[in-house]
Amino acid sequence: MFRYLSIIILAVWGATCCQAQTPAVKLSAKEFADKIKSTPGAQVVDVRTPSEFKAGHIKDASNVDISSGEFKNMAAAIDKSKPVFVYCLSGGRSASAARYLTSQGYNEVYEMTGGMMEWRNNNLPEVKLTVTSEGMSVAEYEAMLQSGKVVLVDFYAEWCAPCKKMKPYLENIAKDKTATVIRIDADQNSRLCKALGISGLPVIKVYRNGKESWNHTGFVDEEGLRKQLE
Repeated sequence: MFRYLSIIILAVWGATCCQAQTPAVKLSAKEFADKIKSTPGAQVVDVRTPSEFKAGHIKDASNVDISSGEFKNMAAAIDKSKPVFVYCLSGGRSASAARYLTSQGYNEVYEMTGGMMEWRNNNLPEVKLTVTSEGMSVAEYEAMLQSGKVVLVDFYAEWCAPCKKMKPYLENIAKDKTATVIRIDADQNSRLCKALGISGLPVIKVYRNGKESWNHTGFVDEEGLRKQLE
């Protein structure tokens, strides 16, 4: 009896080991580009929204929108036998997509950690399906910084979860006139983001009399942010 029980335990253990997930390989934009070039049959997957995809994407990429309710069905069409290269705008959505794919048994997944923001900062090529405005110029941006003694600039995106969480108290700061608050949609101002080297979201910049006094990438709570405005 003990012998048979041992065999069953070993069989279950073996099956569990075989199902162990292979984590995605994280690559910088340049590493991502080089790896695609050197990989036969590379499947490049852009998990942003269709409008973001049309505004500029990596050559030969397929658009599989992770925010869509059909993401899992669309992802099922990706060939498990070939390498998969996943990216988004700044890395958040692609990380989620990579985790999902590895959980489904995709053993060779590459994730571009800095997304299209880093790709563009490195002047790597992209394909554009629609002609869109690149947003404000650096000169226009700098002119806006003269709108108050203390100016808080928030670079955000509509899909960015931390950005959404911070929005209410940014609006409160604007209402109580603690600072002049300027919110800039990164998706609509790719030229400015590239010029300022913005490669993640959200980004908060505080200016005093036109000069940058503080900047922060990622979530910051209201108390921490208000301290920087004192």
